[in-house]
Amino acid sequence: MFESDDEMDANSDEFEKMPIYKKGWVIFDLADKIASLANDEEEYASLPETELGLLQHHAEQLRNDAMLICPKIAGAEGGDLYAIRMENATIIRKAGREIQTGCSGLEMWGFKHTEYLELLRQEIEEFRILFAEWVQTFDPWNYTLDRWGLFNPPGVNFDDPDL
Repeated sequence: MFESDDEMDANSDEFEKMPIYKKGWVIFDLADKIASLANDEEEYASLPETELGLLQHHAEQLRNDAMLICPKIAGAEGGDLYAIRMENATIIRKAGREIQTGCSGLEMWGFKHTEYLELLRQEIEEFRILFAEWVQTFDPWNYTLDRWGLFNPPGVNFDDPDL
């Protein structure tokens, strides 16, 4: 009836083997490298202080967005319920789109290592495909009623009586 600690440990890290999870770490590593490069004040000494601040802010935001991806995949896999999985997926999608936009912002503010931005864009595109395939595996009928009305299966309304 109950799982042993060994069984729970084996199940709890299954998500770490998933291609989408592994790709999330690749994205984080790249974003982390980009943020580190943008924080090299000697390299950007010629930028006015305001522009340097904006460059560094965009780079940190890129890192923060990338930092969300893997924990949210783990949360979606651990939560199993449709609403929990979709809520996490929504946050992941937003983070991915923000990373795409952030790459353009870094270029705009003078980031010198644009080859890393291109690599990150390629990784995000590969991630997007894995993400779309992953979301299709969510079972919409494994749900509890979402009273907020966002993540109910087709035909189930937020004001339906509890089951």
